[in-house]
Amino acid sequence: MKKMALFLLSIVMTVVFAGCSFTANSEKDDTLTIAWLPNESGADLGEARDEIGKLIEEKTGKKVEHQTTTDYIVAIEAIANGNADMAFLGAQGYIEAHNKNEKVLPLAVPSGESGTLEDAVYYSWLAVQKENADEYKNGGEFAIDNIQGKKFSFVSNSSTSGFKVPSTGITDYFSEKEEFKSLTAEDLLEGGEDKFFNEVLFGGSHQGSAVNLLTGKADVAAFCDTCVNNYVDLAEGEVNKQGAVYKVKDDAAEPLNTVAGKEFSLISVTPVLNAPFVINSGTLSEEDQTQLLEIMTSDEVANNEKIFVPEESEFSGLFSRKSGNERLVEVEDEWFNPIRELAK
Repeated sequence: MKKMALFLLSIVMTVVFAGCSFTANSEKDDTLTIAWLPNESGADLGEARDEIGKLIEEKTGKKVEHQTTTDYIVAIEAIANGNADMAFLGAQGYIEAHNKNEKVLPLAVPSGESGTLEDAVYYSWLAVQKENADEYKNGGEFAIDNIQGKKFSFVSNSSTSGFKVPSTGITDYFSEKEEFKSLTAEDLLEGGEDKFFNEVLFGGSHQGSAVNLLTGKADVAAFCDTCVNNYVDLAEGEVNKQGAVYKVKDDAAEPLNTVAGKEFSLISVTPVLNAPFVINSGTLSEEDQTQLLEIMTSDEVANNEKIFVPEESEFSGLFSRKSGNERLVEVEDEWFNPIRELAK
């Protein structure tokens, strides 16, 4: 009788624990976590993040939680270790996450004005304060020769347009000179009297790198057009061209509100592959993955003016819509190989 009671008790406990486990897993299965880089984690983009969350919730029935960050590595680790199911990363951040966990895969990227991958690029800038721009000319044309020995600000060494692309451009250019023929990207990570740069700073975000420049902490800074477009207006020249001058808006949101009215000039402009939304295919079912691709590449997302903002709008959204054809388009891992090549 005693053995029978113990046997029945074990069955009951198994069922109870199984029930607890099922409940916990169900709660996780009912929630989808999206990780955001520092550039897209600010309050000014809160409504845009929420719009994406709402659409996913409506279509999947899952609760969406947004994981905002103040550090690139936090977002990369979150998607790689499964604490996030989806993330918006730069190309370099995606490659790092994929290298950590091959189940991290690209889902979609914002297209170019054509609505395709053909022109799906943004721009990496090297900028200086406007009043110092003439110091960075060579024979009347802008050049990067005089950045050596200066105080320089990158974004993060996991940033595509805020480190990987500009550091490659700098080393490729200067390694043609005998004095710097052995220069590597690693040599640009630290400053000092015996280093390429006198001082090296990291803004933590593209906005932060711009602030480093405009507060005088850095002489030259790397950051990208799309991450600061909501904060600045073109004051002189052509968009994304060397010599263009941009002015921080009087009502700029944090952190550029501290440098409102300041101007900077572009001394170098380089096209970069657009940033992807990525997923962890190990934490999402195939049905989830299919649904997310359908949602993110839908007309509903493309026509949402809080996600793709019309050119004349003052709203701070994630992406600009100039031609009316811009949208999120499906992308494969191989599309990012040009960024991988930069590391070789």
